[in-house]
Amino acid sequence: MGFWNALFGGTDQSPEEEKKEQEAKNFDLLKYDGVKAMKMGQTDYSIRCFREALKLKDDLETHDYLSLALLRQGELDDALTELQTLSDAEPQNLNILLRMAQVAHMKEDYYKMGDICERALQIDDDSPQVHFTYAQSYIGQQNAVGAIAMLTKAISLNENYADAYLLRGQTLLSMGDIAGAGADADWLLSKVDDHEDVLLLKARTESAKGNTNEAIAIYDKVVELNPFCIEAFQERGQLKFNNGDKNGAEADMQKVLELDPNRLADVSGEYSAEGIEQRVRQAYSAINPLGL
Repeated sequence: MGFWNALFGGTDQSPEEEKKEQEAKNFDLLKYDGVKAMKMGQTDYSIRCFREALKLKDDLETHDYLSLALLRQGELDDALTELQTLSDAEPQNLNILLRMAQVAHMKEDYYKMGDICERALQIDDDSPQVHFTYAQSYIGQQNAVGAIAMLTKAISLNENYADAYLLRGQTLLSMGDIAGAGADADWLLSKVDDHEDVLLLKARTESAKGNTNEAIAIYDKVVELNPFCIEAFQERGQLKFNNGDKNGAEADMQKVLELDPNRLADVSGEYSAEGIEQRVRQAYSAINPLGL
């Protein structure tokens, strides 16, 4: 029997060996069907494929694929479980920890996010991205002082870290540090002058300084860049109203209502010319764009 198998290319295999070989083939088929399905946007099917594949073989790459598919599906807890499996296997892998922190951020579990960032700092205390991510967790915990410290550290490690300047400027403004926020806004504008978030930060700092006309002009640039920016219309409208430009305030208010009818749900009744001043005052009295 062995002679004929050798002669014709066959092999002697035990049932156990044949079973293992078939499982290996099935694993490969399931894994790569899952990858193909994920690329085609068939996320449900890809998740089923990856989970069945993992029943046959514990494979880190498949855990990684599964975590990505689960994220796409919005199954954050399960995605975090898969990432934890990867982190247990590669405890020094900084990228995995950063991904875990991002998922915790999506879950709004800011304390868990902070714990993950603390672990990441133990691996690389000189990573600007880790300090930036840690700052995001502090902001979620409403610890602005801790966030500023982390963002400042991130900037000291990477002096061109624009995202860190932007988040620090926004946080400083929320704390009432108008000068500090303005300095970060100016630095950002020296690098790029057509970024929506940067212009919003600059407009808000000018507004906080009492430079209403300058702020309105900057909001004008924002809506030119993005005619769907609700914050720009809403905050510009408030400045116009405070400046006595009731027609301009009404126009911006109407634009806000067009873009998001629920944004001003506390304003009862339809918008009309009658009682415009009262309605605009009611709407804008609830708005605090600076977060102070």
